[in-house]
Amino acid sequence: MAPMAIAERIAAAVPAHDAVAGVSVALPGFINFVLADDWLARQVDAIRTQGSTYGNVEIGGRKRIQVEFVSVNPTGDLHVGHARGAVIGSGLATLLDAAGFGVQREYYVNDGGNQMRTFVDTVYARYMQAAGHDVPLPELAYQGEGPQRLAEEILREDSGRLVPLPRDEAARQLLPVVLRKVLASIRADLEQLGVRYDNWFSEQGLLVDGTFDEAMRLLGERGYLVDREGARWFTSTRLGEDKDNVVVRSGGGGPTYFGTDIAYHYDKFIRRKFERVINVWGADHHGHVARMKAVVEALGVDPDRLTIILNQIVSFKQGALAVRFSKRKGQIVTVRELVDVVGPDACRYIFLSRSPDSQMEFDLELATKQSLDNPVFYVQYAHARIASVLRMAEERAVTWDDGDTSLLRHPLEMGLVRHILVLPDVVKLAAERLEPHHIPRYAEELARAFTHFYDARDECRILSSDPADLPVSKARLKLVDSARVALARCLSLMGMTAPDRM
Repeated sequence: MAPMAIAERIAAAVPAHDAVAGVSVALPGFINFVLADDWLARQVDAIRTQGSTYGNVEIGGRKRIQVEFVSVNPTGDLHVGHARGAVIGSGLATLLDAAGFGVQREYYVNDGGNQMRTFVDTVYARYMQAAGHDVPLPELAYQGEGPQRLAEEILREDSGRLVPLPRDEAARQLLPVVLRKVLASIRADLEQLGVRYDNWFSEQGLLVDGTFDEAMRLLGERGYLVDREGARWFTSTRLGEDKDNVVVRSGGGGPTYFGTDIAYHYDKFIRRKFERVINVWGADHHGHVARMKAVVEALGVDPDRLTIILNQIVSFKQGALAVRFSKRKGQIVTVRELVDVVGPDACRYIFLSRSPDSQMEFDLELATKQSLDNPVFYVQYAHARIASVLRMAEERAVTWDDGDTSLLRHPLEMGLVRHILVLPDVVKLAAERLEPHHIPRYAEELARAFTHFYDARDECRILSSDPADLPVSKARLKLVDSARVALARCLSLMGMTAPDRM
């Protein structure tokens, strides 16, 4: 049959529905549905009833998902380069919550590797120097002011208690103190950015509680480990990789980072039984993706249950000028400094507004600009404008709970309702694709639709001094309130505030 003939047969068979005003066909075989204005108008009350849960969808079935993100070595402050992954991870977790999944947010604390030991050795040397002893820095010592400030702080607090101890014993006692202080700083920086975790997971714990040994035993039983050149290797080549990888170093050197990563994913999938795991990593982990997929398969887990999202590098500029980060005064280096300059809301919106796999340029000048050119300001200003309208109605003693939404008929009114109704579909799409950037894009479109409606005062005046206009004013106030619900929900999904005044 010709496509038009098929379309006509289907259109003729579509049953009547109160949401559909008409069904028509168009070349070369499209079927067009027109939503009924009466049905659209009735949705305004339904949206307002749902309130802060509007936009939620039930596609997750409460399946247990873990989102692990940031997980920077606890060896100092978070650099601005970590901010994007932090926002993407937390935004994705919130989105999956709204889609009906059981989500756990986790930070993997790399407290068992060589970098942590080197950092503690650096702090110990600085501690002894601050106490007046000539102790050299270790090879590959951490540079900068961070370790020195930390050492001086610990020295003040413990009054030099570690000075007489042998170096190894002092470092052993210093480790938990350093770890606690650095993690407290990282946690504070992330909370300032609106990022919180359900669990902080210790790498060292994998070695202490036997998880690493369990994982290695399983891989050995499945034939994926081989001893060679004094080390233990994971035979990645059996699963299509171009080379095998060391999991235990030669000469009693202990597990590699890759080895503990295997144990960590064994714990996620086998011990804690997450149905899906999402890791948000920096672009520099690109080479690690394939072998982690191979590991999961070797553990007997479907590798499709592991998703690794790589967020690309961010460059910063101040207007037309590129900003290069260094320790020179006045330049942003840490996440804390970035948030202090532009605020958490701007950070979150801008980092969420682009797909993680795309490189992005963060304009510090635009992010702080109080104008409609700034999308962060534009969306929040739309919410503040809505709040202002509703306040004005209350000041005039106009109540609108009894408003009749069937009076909404103007194309701008119907257009605004249509935009509001799209939110659940956007949440569903973004959650299924693991793409939180759809939310800020939708928020801008919704803010624009409300602004067009608001600016059409001659055609759609919301509040009128004419008593005869009161019924339609009440209906429009309900529409405005439903726009507030949807816009506030968008801001909530992005982890931003919904200001009532600006």
